[in-house]
Amino acid sequence: MTASDLPVPDSPEQAAQRAERLREEIRRHAWRYYALDAPEISDAAYDGLVRELEAIEDAYPQLVTPDSPTQRVGAPPLEAFAPVEHAERMYSLDNAMDLDELDAWLERVGRETGGTDVAFMCELKIDGSSLALTYEDGALLRAATRGDGTTGEDVTANVRTIKDVPLRLVPRQAAEAEAATGGVTSAIDRLEVRGEVYMPKRSFERLNAEQEDAGLQPYANPRNAAAGAVRQKDPAVTASRDLATFMYQVVDPRRLGLSGQSEALEWLRDAGFRVNPDIELCGSAEEVRAFCRAAVERRGDLPYEIDGVVVKVDSFALQSELGFTSKAPRWAIAFKFPPEEKTTVLRDIRVQVGRTGALTPVAEFDPVLVAGSTIARATLHNEDEVRRKGVRIGDTIIVRKAGDVIPEVVGPVERLRDGTERVWRMPATCPSCGHEVWREEGEVVPRCTNAGCPAQRLERLGHWASRGALDIDGMGTEIISRLVEHGLLHDVADYYSLSFEDLASLDLGRVKKDGSPVLLGETVARKLIASIEASKDRPLKRLVFGLGIRHVGTTVAEALAGAFGTLDALLGASEDDLAAVDQVGPAIAGSVRAFADNPANMDIVERLKAAGVRTADEGTGPRREQTLAGTTWVLTGALDRLTRADATAALKELGAKVSGSVSKKTSYVVVGADPGSKYDDALRLGVRVLSEDELMETLEDGAIPGDAT
Repeated sequence: MTASDLPVPDSPEQAAQRAERLREEIRRHAWRYYALDAPEISDAAYDGLVRELEAIEDAYPQLVTPDSPTQRVGAPPLEAFAPVEHAERMYSLDNAMDLDELDAWLERVGRETGGTDVAFMCELKIDGSSLALTYEDGALLRAATRGDGTTGEDVTANVRTIKDVPLRLVPRQAAEAEAATGGVTSAIDRLEVRGEVYMPKRSFERLNAEQEDAGLQPYANPRNAAAGAVRQKDPAVTASRDLATFMYQVVDPRRLGLSGQSEALEWLRDAGFRVNPDIELCGSAEEVRAFCRAAVERRGDLPYEIDGVVVKVDSFALQSELGFTSKAPRWAIAFKFPPEEKTTVLRDIRVQVGRTGALTPVAEFDPVLVAGSTIARATLHNEDEVRRKGVRIGDTIIVRKAGDVIPEVVGPVERLRDGTERVWRMPATCPSCGHEVWREEGEVVPRCTNAGCPAQRLERLGHWASRGALDIDGMGTEIISRLVEHGLLHDVADYYSLSFEDLASLDLGRVKKDGSPVLLGETVARKLIASIEASKDRPLKRLVFGLGIRHVGTTVAEALAGAFGTLDALLGASEDDLAAVDQVGPAIAGSVRAFADNPANMDIVERLKAAGVRTADEGTGPRREQTLAGTTWVLTGALDRLTRADATAALKELGAKVSGSVSKKTSYVVVGADPGSKYDDALRLGVRVLSEDELMETLEDGAIPGDAT
């Protein structure tokens, strides 16, 4: 029987009452199923309630609400993901790579808290993708990815399809086991919670089987599959991927009367969220170590991937006292599991040519499953490293994933050698173009010096389009290779002369069943043209990184862009001026100068300018005096005249450091409307509080009102 076949109330009033009762009942059963893992009714009975609600909403469309359990999928495909500024920064965690490093962190926490007895909450570290959920008046308002920690992407339509994400929080009266803090009440106008979205192992295996059946590339691991599923343009595709969540954080928990992480997890469960049951409140360092050792032994038996244990100081008061570094909280650490090691056979060592001409040996071995995904290749870095490891072609080798992520060859199993193994040596000529390679004195990497080397060209073009650089979404290796083969793409400036017709008619080198060529097509071409156009307006630091100047990574590119403000000023600077920039030494300065002195490079730069690529940051001008250097600022509450991002940028321009939490090292806390617990922390710790007017005055003249000069 379908929903349309079910009887419905005759009057709108009765239908409204019945629909509301059904929604409450469905939410309660979903809470018991996902949050408590204690269902009261069968799946069939639950489905029956949902079908009855669907029948009523079909008959009375005016009764459909955004948070109805029937509205998991219903949004149209998205063209793009809007940026979302997080209420508070989403920090990453420092890692403890073994029990000794964990012990050192535990001892440090003990010292910094003055010998106080500290309780620690231990939670399994889910190998998924971070997620922030915002609720307004109890209903899901927005879901966002972590992004760079400050700004994420709006993925609300997709996250609504994940069955264990409550569209409306469970009210207190629906919770059978009331926690001391109670359930969600109407007094909570806006609430943000954070956690992890992941793909269960069984779902990952099914997805990869479907990928292979369709002739598509399988996903590398469940984490990548989950992250990709959340960022699908069509929510219906996300719904088909069978994702799940574990939530673990309440932003601004003291507003709910919560004093520690253990209370926050209990509150989340009572509010309807799914919380990992494998948690433990530990009262000693030995209990923490025991939990971590047990987790290592159990990881293979779990229905989802984990890559460690997160250990947090339980008390929120102690968390505030410990504070944050520039990158991570001091009150939490991720204990990373020792790498899982497997043996396989090394079949070959091939040389890969990078965008700067560097020749890198890459091990190719029989595929083997390691830490949740199948690997068949791993970099050997350089010839000296191959010699140090002592690996030979034909060896049985030990492989693992460094940090459970990067494939790595540990070394050979020498006792299994039979004499057929071959010693490998770096070739004297480039495998891509046949040009002679050169190894500079003092360096470990030989390079192809042919500027026209095809392999270098492909790497440079791919680097320009990558997410960390100009981010031309959809411009992958296959498309770039075909554009190069067809003579449409020679250097990065050529991206901006590509036409819609060039892309739509691009032959991808494959044929259909009828023998006709597979073309890129109008839909993909249209999206690529839009992405290429959008790439013209990236920040200067990403342009500098995208140029592929040797030794200039993302951090150095940001430092150079901040110091010079325009590409012309940067490329016109002397080596001494370049070397004077923080994080830039003589080697980097010489590399930038060599790039700028190459006429071919400057021709590309001029063509980029002519195409409309932005080569200066907005508002670029003389660098302001660093009057706030050495001070640490925290912003809390809503500001009327500036966004938090603009206020942060303006403070940094004066040399200040901006942090996400208040500690004894905080210099000033700026308080806007409706401040959170950071304001209370500032008062408790005696940190000076400034109003928005005082902030604006500081930004205007570079001095804090009332401070001695």
